[in-house]
Amino acid sequence: MAIWFGNPTIEETRAHHLGLLASHLGIDFTEFGPDYLRGTMPVEPRTHQPMGYLHGGASLVLAETLGSVAANYVVDSARQRCLGQEINANHLRPVSDGIVIGTARPFHLGARIGF
Repeated sequence: MAIWFGNPTIEETRAHHLGLLASHLGIDFTEFGPDYLRGTMPVEPRTHQPMGYLHGGASLVLAETLGSVAANYVVDSARQRCLGQEINANHLRPVSDGIVIGTARPFHLGARIGF
């Protein structure tokens, strides 16, 4: 069973992000699954740190973007908005080119944050 409120599409998601940070970094929304949103980001000079590897902040932008977009498609946007509350990352392996893929899945769905 899909978790989405309404029927979000990749096309509308892309259109809502034109000119925003995600589009400046080349983030592309690629797939809605029943309980996930997937996207990609190129690893190239605009997402590199000075040493030529993927900037950790760019990785966090990808994660925050996918998580926030997915969260907002789970609620009725006429009544609620979802914003990132906390983000933490470990950078385990340097990447200098190609693309990175992110997948956002809910940890908790409900009226409150659950831990």
